[in-house]
Amino acid sequence: MLVALAGCTGMDVASILKKMRENIEELTVEVEGDLSEEHPKKFEGMKIIFRVKGKDVSRNNVEKAVNLSSTKYCGVSANYIKAFPITREIIIEE
Repeated sequence: MLVALAGCTGMDVASILKKMRENIEELTVEVEGDLSEEHPKKFEGMKIIFRVKGKDVSRNNVEKAVNLSSTKYCGVSANYIKAFPITREIIIEE
């Protein structure tokens, strides 16, 4: 489930940033999940961390890309959000 979310949103964000002509050298997507204590173990929440490397990358554009993925394009996110909260963090490195 974590890999599906990372792959879906990662492809969206990479594609959107390319269309925005952002000079992205590297995009890494990390996903963490919180599992319930009792069985059956189920996810109670997930966190997506976007690490973007590039020169003069616009934080505003990265935030727009992440937002578009989470609200419009990523079907995995659209399904998961019905069951548990998903938080997002953006880290930009030059």
